[in-house]
Amino acid sequence: MAAPLLRRQVLLLRGCFQNHTAGAVAARHRKWFSAATNSPSNEAEAEEKVSPSTTFNLRENDPDSRKWRDIEEEILRDIEPIVLLAKDILHSPRYMNGQILDMEEEKAIVEKLLAYHPESEDKIGCGIESIMVDRHPEFRHSKRLFVVRTDGVWIDFSYNWCLQSYIRYKYPIHAERFIRKHYHRKKCLSR
Repeated sequence: MAAPLLRRQVLLLRGCFQNHTAGAVAARHRKWFSAATNSPSNEAEAEEKVSPSTTFNLRENDPDSRKWRDIEEEILRDIEPIVLLAKDILHSPRYMNGQILDMEEEKAIVEKLLAYHPESEDKIGCGIESIMVDRHPEFRHSKRLFVVRTDGVWIDFSYNWCLQSYIRYKYPIHAERFIRKHYHRKKCLSR
């Protein structure tokens, strides 16, 4: 008895999600209950209990869901300034290819991004002379940040890779969920 009822509920919910209009959802909902019960008063009661808006409100009011949204917003607020700075540096006409960052922006990039890179010691090597913007040597369509070391070698690094490492460091419990949601399509050309 429970299995057919559960199957009907799954089919009802699937229909609700496939038809995004409220009228189609309500019509499909009424047909299912009218076939299951004969009295009109039971149909109205059942419709109130399992309406699509109730289903969505349950998810919105779920304490775990609210907690996740709060943490997600906190992480976004935390990383937003450095993300905006990195994007501004890479995509604005202020810095042309091969141009070195000014001291203030360089300091922010080193402290808030490069310091969290998983391979920061290898990237920094013998020391940082400056941070530069240039095209990636293999992927010429991509503008990158480069560490110019004191030995004359310059090596690129991904600011997204640094941010993901920072998020893992500061928010270890929620990091993987956040990264899966916000960075799943971003492929880093190199670290």
